[in-house]
Amino acid sequence: MTPPPLPILAVLPELLATLRDRTSAVLVAPPGAGKTTAVAPAFLTEPWCTGEILLLSPRRLAARAAAERMAFTAGEPVGQTFGYATRMDSKRSAATRVTVITEGIFVARIQADPELAGVSAVLFDEVHERSLDGDFGLALALDVQAGFRPDLRIVAMSATLDGARFAALMDGAPVIESEGRSYPLTLRHIGRQAELRIEDSVAAAIRRALGEAEGGVLAFLPGVAEIERTADRLANLPDDIVLHELHGSLDPAAQRAAILPEPDGRRKVVLATSIAETSLTLDGIRIVVDSGLARRPRYDRAAGMTRLVTERASQAAVTQRAGRAARLGPGIAYRLWEEAATAGLPRYDPPEILEADLSALVLACALWGVGDPRDLRWIDPPPAAAIDEAMARLTTLEAIEDGRPTSHGRAIAKLPMPPRLAPASGAARLGKCSGANRGPARRTRHRWTGRRSRNPPPPLEN
Repeated sequence: MTPPPLPILAVLPELLATLRDRTSAVLVAPPGAGKTTAVAPAFLTEPWCTGEILLLSPRRLAARAAAERMAFTAGEPVGQTFGYATRMDSKRSAATRVTVITEGIFVARIQADPELAGVSAVLFDEVHERSLDGDFGLALALDVQAGFRPDLRIVAMSATLDGARFAALMDGAPVIESEGRSYPLTLRHIGRQAELRIEDSVAAAIRRALGEAEGGVLAFLPGVAEIERTADRLANLPDDIVLHELHGSLDPAAQRAAILPEPDGRRKVVLATSIAETSLTLDGIRIVVDSGLARRPRYDRAAGMTRLVTERASQAAVTQRAGRAARLGPGIAYRLWEEAATAGLPRYDPPEILEADLSALVLACALWGVGDPRDLRWIDPPPAAAIDEAMARLTTLEAIEDGRPTSHGRAIAKLPMPPRLAPASGAARLGKCSGANRGPARRTRHRWTGRRSRNPPPPLEN
């Protein structure tokens, strides 16, 4: 049976017409509408699109899956017209026109090449997730567009109805809304016994769901440890059921196996972290089991440390999770809490910029040529207290002086760790003691001309 057309196709003509006359747009499309894999290919034949399209994804797994899906639809192997680049993996070639990259990779690329030479458009997918790299990448792209790339197309794509805020940030960009594909979804609030470990409750709910409903099961747990313990409790499932894990530390082959349909038609059970909340479509899933928990980084300003905490998922997150069951057909979501407790969940996950350690951000802005990060355009400006704390820490580390990066600061910026950990790194000490000027670097990138700094960040890896 031929699947129905993607809902996003109904609004693509309006989006294409908008970008012929303007350089920015906001696209609001619910999960399952097809925005991740249908928008970028539609741009390739537009007269303004003579270069590369960068599609930003918040997660490595989603970036690779999006590129593979677009390549499959085009009848090509990934790495030709459609490729991807993440911190751990890359497939692209000289023929690649659409590259799906993670937000952190984009930040590194635009810092290394502020002109974004050869790039026609940047698409920010899932902007509603509000990661620090995502917000920073959008701020830098808007700065570049305003300063010396007025031809650069920027599209912010969101699954929530928060498009008006992004439109205001992007100089009144038009907001284009797509309907989603709607299938019936049944919610079953089954609660759980407080004395039981979460993996015991989730395993019991999965067994119940397998007996009551048809289709595969996607279960959300807060972290890898809980996933592995739940898998141990499901070790004796019937032979016609295949068990998969899905999280960021798995190798790509195992991640693909969890996403794709079983070749022999068996039912699947996928134990996943929040990595499966958005961007991905898991074939065969008709049931969701939600623990109601999430693990997130939280910055303790008093201790000066970021730590992972397990807490209740937000209302927005549990709605996204439940929707995974009805993405391809009617579905059922089993929730391990009472129905009345949903109203007590936080409405949204807080934007990372409001809670994170901003030391790396302040240093990156100094390298960009902006002494105060608040001079850039943000959907939520970074808090003044967090900036002051970051400035003080970077000054103590001799990474900045008078708002400008020192040679030592440039060395710190190249390290894959928070600046506060840099003193323990030999590489950082080399940058500090190699005879280079310890004061502010004499040549920094000009914000509007994009001239390279003496020690620019490394370019995007091949």
